[in-house]
Amino acid sequence: MNAWLVVSLGATFVGVVLVSWGLLDAGSGASAPVALESAERLPWTWRVSWPIVARLAPVVANFLGVAHRERLRDALARAALDARLNPEHLVAGQVVAAAASASGAVAALAMLGWSSPATVLVVATLGAALPRMALRDRILRRRHAILRQLPHDLDLVTLSVEAGLNLGAALANAAAHGPAGALRDEWQRVLRDVHAGQPRHDALRAMSARLALPAVSNVVAALVAAERQGASLAPILRAQAEQRRTERFLRAEKLAMEAPVKMLLPLVLFIFPGTFAILLFPIVQRLLFEGVL
Repeated sequence: MNAWLVVSLGATFVGVVLVSWGLLDAGSGASAPVALESAERLPWTWRVSWPIVARLAPVVANFLGVAHRERLRDALARAALDARLNPEHLVAGQVVAAAASASGAVAALAMLGWSSPATVLVVATLGAALPRMALRDRILRRRHAILRQLPHDLDLVTLSVEAGLNLGAALANAAAHGPAGALRDEWQRVLRDVHAGQPRHDALRAMSARLALPAVSNVVAALVAAERQGASLAPILRAQAEQRRTERFLRAEKLAMEAPVKMLLPLVLFIFPGTFAILLFPIVQRLLFEGVL
């Protein structure tokens, strides 16, 4: 029995076992209702594979270390998925993605009549990396959205405080009337924590730790210090808004200056060869016609 047949049979067996396990679990209703409810707002790929992921997660949890689990939990919190996914769900999703990718690669190579165990392993590795790549992309998009929206929300909170509202009502105003996005969701989560009985300072610090953004950490530290010292919040909020707006302009200038450097590689690889081919073709044709080449 060659290596290709072993890999093919192994990938097919794993895929069939996972699918059968998930379908039997979904049919028997053994999955926890909370877990199914948490998957409602996830991407469609997670919703389709959720019966398998939910069944496989308790098995994967036995192989997760404490440090790895904490890193995954922090990443899920920065992506605002910690209420819907656990670290074991993420790892189980990676296992399912790897098995599905390997099965697809085996089927595609079998249809082509090829045998390449290395290709199956590479495809399975890429499939296992897809959930983590999607998570990292979501974190980056949320970070950019929060940093872009933070000055506007701070202006809104400042106006509310200057109009006579306290900080809690000002944050509620920002959560109710601010533009929809990641930062608005974070304000709403802070308010939910406060309504659940958590002190406002602790809820703000939890948001700061969850986002892990220096700009948000500075704003939270300034608000907590001002409330403890009994200082006026309006000047501090206005100064924070101006500083965050200046930082946003500086980031935009930095990205503008980095654009030519990032465009250099595509220019060299894709645009310059075609340009040189068009320019040199008549010259080469003329030299061939005259017998020089």
